[in-house]
Amino acid sequence: MTTEQSGLEATIAAKIARLVEERGWNQEDFARIANLNRHTVRQILLNSDSRRIRNATIMNCARALGLTVSELRTLPLDRLLPRMHGAPAEEGEDTLKRLYELGTQPELVAWLDRHPQRAQRLSSSEVEDLLSLQGATGPLAKVGVEHFVELFERKRKLREQIEIIAGTEYLGFLEQFVALVVDKVQPR
Repeated sequence: MTTEQSGLEATIAAKIARLVEERGWNQEDFARIANLNRHTVRQILLNSDSRRIRNATIMNCARALGLTVSELRTLPLDRLLPRMHGAPAEEGEDTLKRLYELGTQPELVAWLDRHPQRAQRLSSSEVEDLLSLQGATGPLAKVGVEHFVELFERKRKLREQIEIIAGTEYLGFLEQFVALVVDKVQPR
């Protein structure tokens, strides 16, 4: 492991430790919530081991903290801390506000009221998609808001998993698999 990689691992471990502390979780709580071995959690939280943190471990930590892997890896701690107290991401505030302002379909407004936390996680492009699906005879009325939001969430989870795989020795395999599927979906 290079010194640069070692520094990144220490930074991620320090972020995780601080965010877990902010949540008020002890090591055992976090191990249970993140579905990780207690020994692994102890090594991360105490930052005592210079070994590389596995991508799957980072993904479990991020999910337990209500973050994406990308957010955990790239955002500075001062932007992550407010989210531990329920503050949405900065983009999320404007995006959610836009959704409330332009959401005219009763089903959409009712869904927003029932699921404020899930609504905060919607990206600006997902919000635009939802807004474009409105209308008395539109897809939101026919299929329902929940269906489309679940699709967005599934795609988001898949992108996170692909990001993890892309950072491993399986990148070549991933490229081959995706090329095969694309050929099936979009024949030449």
